[in-house]
Amino acid sequence: MAKKKDNLFYRALYYIILVPLYAVSLLPMWWHYFWSDVFYLLIYRVVRYRRHVVRRNLTASFPDKSEPELRKIEKEFYHYFCDLLVETVKFFSISPDEMRRRMKFEQIEPVVDSCRRGKNCAIYLGHYGNWEWISTMPLWFDPAIGKCTQLYHPLENPAMDRLMGYIRQRMGSINIPVEQSVRHFVRYRQQGIPILVGFIADQVPHWRNIHYWTPFLNHPKTPIFTGAERLTRQFDMDAYYVHIERLRRGYWKATCVLMARDCKQSKEFEITEIYTRMLEQNILEAPQYWLWTHNRWKRTYEEWLTKIDSETGRIK
Repeated sequence: MAKKKDNLFYRALYYIILVPLYAVSLLPMWWHYFWSDVFYLLIYRVVRYRRHVVRRNLTASFPDKSEPELRKIEKEFYHYFCDLLVETVKFFSISPDEMRRRMKFEQIEPVVDSCRRGKNCAIYLGHYGNWEWISTMPLWFDPAIGKCTQLYHPLENPAMDRLMGYIRQRMGSINIPVEQSVRHFVRYRQQGIPILVGFIADQVPHWRNIHYWTPFLNHPKTPIFTGAERLTRQFDMDAYYVHIERLRRGYWKATCVLMARDCKQSKEFEITEIYTRMLEQNILEAPQYWLWTHNRWKRTYEEWLTKIDSETGRIK
């Protein structure tokens, strides 16, 4: 009975949140950006949301930049961050035609060619630009050739999880929970359906999932999430990086760049290293569009060494 009540509560909560957000999303984009400017003043100037984390990350990542240059990036980041919030709200109702104008995909022909050859494609990206809008890739891809999917970690709150699932699947993409990924991949393979799998692979891995360290943004040793590579190699996918550029406010361009074909033949961590270098270059081109509020370097190599069992090489 308690479980049934919980289900009813979260179902009601879902609609309580969805209805006003959907109604707000129907307002024109200029209205959303007006409030983005207001939120910027509140979040950056008043609340100072995670400003110490952003400042520490930027200072450590760009030691050659002057104080004014760092502050400029910091302010531009918070402007972008607020734009990202309102663009996500607009995603609740934006039409496919308007979405195609605002989120363009280029150089998808190699991805199409991979699918025509029956290959699954791993689509790597980071928390850069408007990563939520990357789920609109089906608008640029013939569903008869393959299915667009993305892996995600289900949220603890069922109402919020359903809410994010709603916007991420609006344009035809399919959400696959990480823990169910292998089962879904096998099923699609048995059905002979090529899939494109979106991986956001710049998260901080948990201690037990750290297997690879590499230089990244002036940090000599950064732990890199390798679960995406394991799946990419296991299912012998072709791997692509999505290079994201902001054309102007509210308009983005995503370019698919081949990293490796037939990844089962690649060396361990080779794809992860290529991805890391491409993401780093993307960030260096316009650093204000990466998620600097994320405490990316909270796990250090020195602390990791203290947790490793010298005999097994695993976390104690």
